[in-house]
Amino acid sequence: MKRELIHQELSYTVTGILFAVHNELGRYRGEKQYGDMLERCFKERGISYEREAVLPTSFVGEKAGRNRVDFLLDNKIVLEIKAKQFLEKTDYYQMMRYLEACEKRLGILVNFHQRHLASKRIVRGYADHS
Repeated sequence: MKRELIHQELSYTVTGILFAVHNELGRYRGEKQYGDMLERCFKERGISYEREAVLPTSFVGEKAGRNRVDFLLDNKIVLEIKAKQFLEKTDYYQMMRYLEACEKRLGILVNFHQRHLASKRIVRGYADHS
């Protein structure tokens, strides 16, 4: 059974940008530095985005603005950037919560600290390596 690739063109473009940023900055920068360069690349490529997009509250009494995604791209893809030794299960669970909260189907989780960059496509319901 062949699965449809969600937001194929945009996700391929974003993946290319992630590799370009990793190649230019290397693997020992902070998340904010990667975010700044990604933002510049999104502007240059004409990709609409919202940086640190605020998620809606998930329960009555939750402090508004508490949860934010690193980037919401073209109002379609949630991009979460990490700069740590290893991705953990909690990173995947965080992305799943974000996808549910903002009612999006596709998230890309990337860890810039790895020697060889490998972004993870996460679709509500399952994770897929890209």
